[in-house]
Amino acid sequence: MRSSDKMAGMDRSILAKRLFWLAGAMATWALVAALSAAPAAARDFIVLQSTTSTQNSGLLDAILPIFTARTGIEVRVVAVGTGQALRNARNGDGDVVLVHARAAEDAFVAEGWGIDRRDVMYNDFVVVGPEADPAGVKGAADVLEAFRRIARARAAFASRGDDSGTHKRELALWQAAGVDIAAESGRWYLETGSGMGATLNLAAGVGAYTLTDRATWLSFGNRRGLRLLFEGDPRLFNQYGVIRVNPARHPHVNAEGAKAFVDWLTGPEGQAAIAAYRLNGVQLFFPNAAAR
Repeated sequence: MRSSDKMAGMDRSILAKRLFWLAGAMATWALVAALSAAPAAARDFIVLQSTTSTQNSGLLDAILPIFTARTGIEVRVVAVGTGQALRNARNGDGDVVLVHARAAEDAFVAEGWGIDRRDVMYNDFVVVGPEADPAGVKGAADVLEAFRRIARARAAFASRGDDSGTHKRELALWQAAGVDIAAESGRWYLETGSGMGATLNLAAGVGAYTLTDRATWLSFGNRRGLRLLFEGDPRLFNQYGVIRVNPARHPHVNAEGAKAFVDWLTGPEGQAAIAAYRLNGVQLFFPNAAAR
């Protein structure tokens, strides 16, 4: 076969592959558009934009089937950081959000993207780090002093750096501790731009400190030399809230399904399901919707 014939054959093959890919992509886009445009009444599912902690801890896998069995409504979960979950919901890519950053949640509602925010449950954040604890975090009087000790020792600290609820709380703690963390980025302060699991993996790999929600820590299996070093400060309280996406902004949302889910989650059955969830006998989340 002549070289020109081979080249022509390769070009046709590449073109065919590109056309095949394009056809598949267009079919996928068409399906997404169809789902988005479908009337809410035609959908027997809702999309829940939630945090990685509720998914990775196993909580959602435990409680969502109970809701589906009760109502016939399937819940499709998108597990990302709080900031991304709220951005996705602003874009109309969800019916409900379940997140943990109160100021961001209040802004989401105040800007008209969400309605009917409710408390759901709480747990707490903890500081973990290398067993040797070179910064002396374990003996700190409070979490701000723990953070100051890390900064003074220039000990490695792994940050999610992803605008999640955990990242937002961590930044607030550095600010309250009087540490200009932006000036330390790329030195001892390491930003992963990833979820909690990946950040814990980095911390375990390099012997770094990090801030994590307790549920993810308890469900994390690759601890190696990491230990829980600081807990119990009231500043580490971690409240979760649920918000319906405003159908006035996004008419395609499943408003009825979203309301059914929020009512169930904050009602007696949903709250009991949250309280009943255990990992190795330990309760990870504590329902408090009734405390509104």
